[in-house]
Amino acid sequence: MAHPSQLGFQDAASPVMEELLHFHDHALMIVFLISTLVLYIIVAMVSTKLTNKYILDSQEIEIIWTILPAVILILIALPSLRILYLMDEINDPHLTIKAMGHQWYWSYEYTDYEDLGFDSYMIPTQDLSPGQFRLLETDHRMVVPVESPIRILVSAEDVLHSWAVPSLGVKMDAVPGRLNQTAFITSRPGVFYGQCSEICGANHSFMPIVVEAVPLKYFENWSSLMLEDT
Repeated sequence: MAHPSQLGFQDAASPVMEELLHFHDHALMIVFLISTLVLYIIVAMVSTKLTNKYILDSQEIEIIWTILPAVILILIALPSLRILYLMDEINDPHLTIKAMGHQWYWSYEYTDYEDLGFDSYMIPTQDLSPGQFRLLETDHRMVVPVESPIRILVSAEDVLHSWAVPSLGVKMDAVPGRLNQTAFITSRPGVFYGQCSEICGANHSFMPIVVEAVPLKYFENWSSLMLEDT
């Protein structure tokens, strides 16, 4: 999860998020190179009185500064399109979970099970246990198995919401009357935090998302206990 004074992204917990981090670094390096070149040209033009007549009227330089930006845009666009299609791929999910947004909590339904679903409310500050995070902990976590393709069906019951977990590289709008879908694979066990990312009313800041990734055998034990409780 994020920590104070953090400048970069959260640590990636899914293959898609790792690709997004690599693309971010790739694009940022191109921006740095362009900024350095432009700054050098500005400083050189301001600080010297010398003029090169070949720069004032040169067909070759005009060709270069027309083609070079196009090449740079291609170097940015191709990796971006690749990741865009990767994020849209949903191949043979092992588990499907329906996330419904409400004012102001989430409800989850494990559609592969006959009767497995629950509401997930934020734990009030006064009820937090030592080590829990304020405004991020919920009374029921969405538990998923590690290294398994998970499909999330996202919708809302009242107003617009957005189901987002930054470390998994997932963000999907929850629209009333519309069923959107996204997918992710957790690459390691852990607890990953997110929040509603669409302004949805007075308590928009108080509907966190907690995804807990566990090994498959622990997930099976958890699902059995949840089914017994219901």
